[in-house]
Amino acid sequence: MNPEINAKAEAWLSPTFDETTQKEVKKLIEQDSEELTESFYKNLEFGTGGMRGIMGVGTNRINKYTLGKNTQGLSNYLKEAFLGKLLKVAIAYDCRNNSKELAQVVADVFSANDIQVYLFSDLRATPELSFAVKHLDCHCGIVLTASHNPPEYNGYKVYWQDGGQLVPPQDSEIVAEIERLDYSAVNFDAKKKHITYIDKDVDKAFIKASLENGSFSELDKHRDDVTIVFTPLHGTSITIIPDVLEGAGYKNVHIVEEQRKPDGNFPTVKSPNPEEPEALKMAMDLAEEKNADIVIGTDPDCDRLGIAVRDNSGKLVLLNGNQTMVVMTDFLLENYFANNTAKGNEFVGSTIVSTPMMETLAKSYDIECKLGLTGFKWIAKMIVDYPNQKFIGGGEESFGFMVGDFVRDKDAVTATLLACEIVTKAKKEGSSFFKKLQDLYVKHGFFKEDLTSLVKKGISGAEEIKQTMIDLRENPLTTINGEKIVKIDDYASSKSLKVSTGESTDIDIPKANVLIYHTDQGSRIAARPSGTEPKIKFYISVNDNAESLEDLKKVEEKLDAKIAGILKELGI
Repeated sequence: MNPEINAKAEAWLSPTFDETTQKEVKKLIEQDSEELTESFYKNLEFGTGGMRGIMGVGTNRINKYTLGKNTQGLSNYLKEAFLGKLLKVAIAYDCRNNSKELAQVVADVFSANDIQVYLFSDLRATPELSFAVKHLDCHCGIVLTASHNPPEYNGYKVYWQDGGQLVPPQDSEIVAEIERLDYSAVNFDAKKKHITYIDKDVDKAFIKASLENGSFSELDKHRDDVTIVFTPLHGTSITIIPDVLEGAGYKNVHIVEEQRKPDGNFPTVKSPNPEEPEALKMAMDLAEEKNADIVIGTDPDCDRLGIAVRDNSGKLVLLNGNQTMVVMTDFLLENYFANNTAKGNEFVGSTIVSTPMMETLAKSYDIECKLGLTGFKWIAKMIVDYPNQKFIGGGEESFGFMVGDFVRDKDAVTATLLACEIVTKAKKEGSSFFKKLQDLYVKHGFFKEDLTSLVKKGISGAEEIKQTMIDLRENPLTTINGEKIVKIDDYASSKSLKVSTGESTDIDIPKANVLIYHTDQGSRIAARPSGTEPKIKFYISVNDNAESLEDLKKVEEKLDAKIAGILKELGI
C-alpha cells in the first residue's frame, strides 16, 4: 500500500466525516486496496466540462465532501471577487442517481455561507441553468450532471455570471482556493432562509426565449406537415422540449414512451449518448412506424442532440455533429442576412477539432468564424470577449449547438426546435434536411470527419494516454497515408510549426493538450485526451470537391478510403 494514499484514506476516518463514509473507507482499507487507490490517489479535477467522476467515497470520487469542499472554496472566492455584494447563485440538477441529494448539499453549503440560492425544485435541462444565471442576475451557477457518462458517474459544472462555464482566470483561481481548504473547513449547516425554490416562472421565460431564437414565423402554416420522433433517453429534456415544440406549433410529435421517464440507470440503452447510433435505435424504429421526417434524441442533461433525417431514397440516416452544425449554421446565416442589412461584425463560433467546413461556410457569407478549444465555454467566452460583434450561432463536433446568445452553453432545447424548423422549411420547398447538406457539399466542398476514441481507464490508462501524446510530439509524423505533413499545431506550447522551413508562429488560443497535424492535401489529424473521460480522442478531417450532386457518392467513397488509410497508419 502506498503510504501517501493510505494516509489520505485514514484522514477520512476522522469525525469530520459521517459514520457511513468512515465505514466505507475502512472497508476499502481492509478489503480492496485497488479500489482504495483509485478512490484516493488524486483529487478530482476540473476538465473541459467541469468536474465529473464515479460516485463513492474518496478524494477522487463524487460525494458530499468533495462537492462540499468545492462549494466552500467557491463561496470563499465569490466573497472576494464581489466584495460587499449580496451574492446569488442558481443550482440545477439532472436525472442521475443522487443528483437531487447532491444539489441540496451544494445549496446548503452556499446558504451556510450567507449566499442567496435559487434551487430548481426538480430536475431541469442544463441550458436552462445557463439561462437562469443571467435571467436571475446571479453571480454564478451550478449544475449537477455527468452529461452522457455511464450511470455510476455524476458531476459538478460551474457557470459564471455571464451564463457561460468557468474559463481562465477564474477557473484556476477557484481551484487554488479549493485546494487550500481542509475538509473540516466546509460549512454544511444550511440557513434555509437563504434557499428559494424556483420552477415555472423560469421555465416560462426560457421557453419564450427559445421560441424567439429558434422559430421562424413564415413557417407557421407548414408545421402540421412535419412528423417528429423524439426521445429524451431517460433524461431531463422531457421537462422542456415537448413544451417548446408545442409552443412553436408542432402537433405531430411522437415520444419514445419506453425512454420518456427520467432514470439515472438508463435501462434501455448501453450508453445515453446520442452520438452513438445504438442509443437512438428505439427512436428510429418508432420513426419508421410513424413515417417521421426527423428523429431527435438528447443526452441526459439536454445539451447535446443526435439527429436522423431521411435521405434522397427515403431511408433514415443518422447525421454526425459536424453535419448537423453546418446545416444549422447555414440556415441561421441565410435567415439572418435575408432579414438584416449586413453590418460586417457578425460571427459564428466553433472549435479547433470540429469540421473546417465551418470556416469555409462563414467565409462565403463574408463573416468571421472564430475557433476555440474544445468545450462550449470557449464559444461562450467569444461573446464576452467581442462585445461589439454579433454572435449568430455556433457548434462543435460532439453534437452541441447554440442558437444566439441568450444561453451561453450548448443547448439541445433550442437546437431541437431549429432542426425541426429546417425540416419544415425544406419540406415546404420540396427539399429536405439531407438535401440541404448535399447542396452545401457541392457549393463549399465535401468535408468528411471521423472520431475514434480509445478508452484507457485508471492510473495505468492515464499513463498510456500521457505517453501517446509524448510520442506524437517527440517523434512527429512526416507523412500519413501518402500525404505530406506540412504543419503541426501544438496547443500545449501554443506554437504552430511550418514543417518545410522549421518556422514557428504563436497560436493565440489558451494552452491545451491538443496536437493537430495538417497535410498537403488538406487533411487534418488531431489528438486530444478527453478532459472529462478516460479517453484519448483522434479527430480526422478530409475533404475534396464535388462537381455535382451526382458526384457526391464517388467523392464520399474516396474520402472514406482516405480516413481508413489514416486510421490504419495510426494503428487505431
